[in-house]
Amino acid sequence: MDQQRARWFGLIAISLGVALIVVDSTIVNVAVPYIVRDLDLSSTEVQWVQESYTLVFAATLLVFGVIADRIGRRRMLVIGATLFAIASVIAATSPSGPLLIGSRVLQGVGGAMVLPTSLSLINATFTGRERGIAFAVWGSTIGGMAAVGPLLGGWLTTAFSWRWAFGINLPICVAIVVGTLLFVRESRAERAGALDVVGALLVAAGFGAIVFGLIEGREYGWWATASRFAIGSWSWPFALSPIPVAFALGILVLGAFIVRGRARIRAGRANLVDFRLLRIRSFRNGNLVAVAVSLGEFGIILALPIWLQNVEGLTALQTGLVLLALAVGSFAASGAAAATSGKLQPITVVRIGLVLEIVGVALAGVAVQPDQGWGWLVPCLFVYGVGVGLATAQLTSVVLVDVPVQQSGAGSGITSTARQIGSALGVAVLGTVLYSGAQAVLQRRLDDAGLPRGASAPLVDAVVNSAGTAIAGLEANGATRAVAAAARAAFSDSTAFAAYTAAAFLVIGLLASFSLSPARTVRPEPTAGVDVPAA
Repeated sequence: MDQQRARWFGLIAISLGVALIVVDSTIVNVAVPYIVRDLDLSSTEVQWVQESYTLVFAATLLVFGVIADRIGRRRMLVIGATLFAIASVIAATSPSGPLLIGSRVLQGVGGAMVLPTSLSLINATFTGRERGIAFAVWGSTIGGMAAVGPLLGGWLTTAFSWRWAFGINLPICVAIVVGTLLFVRESRAERAGALDVVGALLVAAGFGAIVFGLIEGREYGWWATASRFAIGSWSWPFALSPIPVAFALGILVLGAFIVRGRARIRAGRANLVDFRLLRIRSFRNGNLVAVAVSLGEFGIILALPIWLQNVEGLTALQTGLVLLALAVGSFAASGAAAATSGKLQPITVVRIGLVLEIVGVALAGVAVQPDQGWGWLVPCLFVYGVGVGLATAQLTSVVLVDVPVQQSGAGSGITSTARQIGSALGVAVLGTVLYSGAQAVLQRRLDDAGLPRGASAPLVDAVVNSAGTAIAGLEANGATRAVAAAARAAFSDSTAFAAYTAAAFLVIGLLASFSLSPARTVRPEPTAGVDVPAA
């Protein structure tokens, strides 16, 4: 097979790797009610099933981006897909919530090996207009798979078991490994820096503390201690909740990482983040936009499946079919993005996509009502999907366009980390809005109905801690049918709150995009697959 055709077959293998990462981060959402019933998970554990994956993913992306530059990007992608397959088998056979969360941590490590290397391999393999097309395929894969994941997970969960939602990863990983070894050329940096293990630990600890605070705030109290926090035999002894302490610690640790990193770079030593890349205006500002956009882009996919199944009574498969509208919109946008290549500035396409995302997700918040059904969600999700497809594909091109190829591993690692940090914080924030909103609204409705706190508080806890799966049981009992109606209304309101919060984050991303200039200085294209020194 000639090299020209092999590159495009290699792009298929690379895109499969991206699809695997995105599908696995979304496939869990439609299976959540089934996992809750099978493994008896609490709402906090539900969030950790998602966040353990995303947090580890974000914390290790930079490390594996640098390692891939040293040992070879193709090799790193193969190692990551293999590790992901092993973790998926563990997840599919998990008998308990803690083991499932642990397997998700391992999946996060494997995913962090795959995603940045996929970007750097595309950057090193394609040039010119072909690079724009390849990035469009990469970006539209992310947007489309965000909805195909729930559809596939819904079918597997309904027809077989939620465990197959993880088991399906095994044949996909095999296809990725085989396709990568056959069709993708190896590439590595000529001058790769040393590993910064301390920096990686600081990033993981800093963001871990912040995400812990966002998820556990409902449990332990946002300011004053609301329930006992213990590690082994040691218990938190203060009236001040551990949550504000976690936030402060996270900010201090991340501040120490930045100060330490800048000092190391001045001294000519290796650092986890090459802050010199941030001197590139398109790269610096593009990453700021990426963080803001990711805060709102996929977090809503956590809330909608819970509402569709536990409020509207849809099955996992039916939920996936509703969310398929997002995938259809994203794939339609991929064709539009390719057609506009060279005709519209990439940042213009990004802004069009963001506007469509804002409109789609805001209207979805309006459509989420317990008494008007789910039909109005379909056009909203289609518009949202078109926006995701446009914005995701072209934002990547904007961010990496001026990054030298020999630094593409580090650059794509920073870009991917920015996206994942935004996603992790977005899922944590929107999950907190969803559950805290449901708890507050349901408690208020039961208070207004005259139900004593002694009787209503356990019902509220049962509904919220079960992520809404207790609603069906309450509705089946004539004595608690009114409570079930109140719970359905509360989850509808809190899902709408989550949608509006996502829209607000996207508005911030849109406003931040105006810091990016539509013009750019064209630099000479390097030879595909060969790392060349920066000018």
